[in-house]
Amino acid sequence: MKIKKYSKGKSNQYKVTIDDVDYTIYDDVIIKFGLLLKKDISASVLKDILKYNDELDSYYLSIKYITKKLRSEKEIYEYLKKKDISENVINDTIARLKENKFLDDELYLKAYINDQINLSNNGPRKIAKNLLTLGLDETYINNALSNIDASIWEEKIDKYVSKKVNTNHNSSVKMLKMKIINDLVNLGYDKEIIMPIINNYEIDDHEVYKHEYEKAKRQLEKKYEGYELERKIREKLYRKGFFYNKEDFYEE
Repeated sequence: MKIKKYSKGKSNQYKVTIDDVDYTIYDDVIIKFGLLLKKDISASVLKDILKYNDELDSYYLSIKYITKKLRSEKEIYEYLKKKDISENVINDTIARLKENKFLDDELYLKAYINDQINLSNNGPRKIAKNLLTLGLDETYINNALSNIDASIWEEKIDKYVSKKVNTNHNSSVKMLKMKIINDLVNLGYDKEIIMPIINNYEIDDHEVYKHEYEKAKRQLEKKYEGYELERKIREKLYRKGFFYNKEDFYEE
């Protein structure tokens, strides 16, 4: 088999023409097999060349993928699988990435938890669930999360509750607390930690009630008046968790 031509391709690749067939080959492969010094190669050598080229392709793709952000072993495996790379090459790639310290699930675990604490509202249970889906070991996950001081989670909850209370414009105390508790549970926090924090807040919904009362009145006075109007307004507000009378806020 004759090597007829080389032409520079993108990055560290070359197009090599062998017996009128073009192959895209990494310069590392060309150097390893000394192709620049040869004019002829056997079919078996070509097979070895293409195999090594596939291995390099898998490795370089992985490096590029990892440089965007740290990845777990499972993420690398699934990424390469989508690229139609063979199982053997994927396994060799993962082993090489580990050997060269590009892939380290324990380091990934710590970095992921740190990012979640600093950049998200997620609590320990949701973080653990996410890490499990990324293929991390459950024992490592539980150990890492158990070493985080409880005050960190409490501070995150308190910050979340404070923001929701301060930006509340249309919810009663009852509805607001229910929503915050449900949100925090869905974010991965336990009620045992949530309740003492939220109960520390003295939430005043008097102004919200006034706003909602006037809003309901504008909507209903087109159809009702007098006592019937007042009854319909109260029914509407009761469903929203308000248990006040108009007289509690307005002078007659």
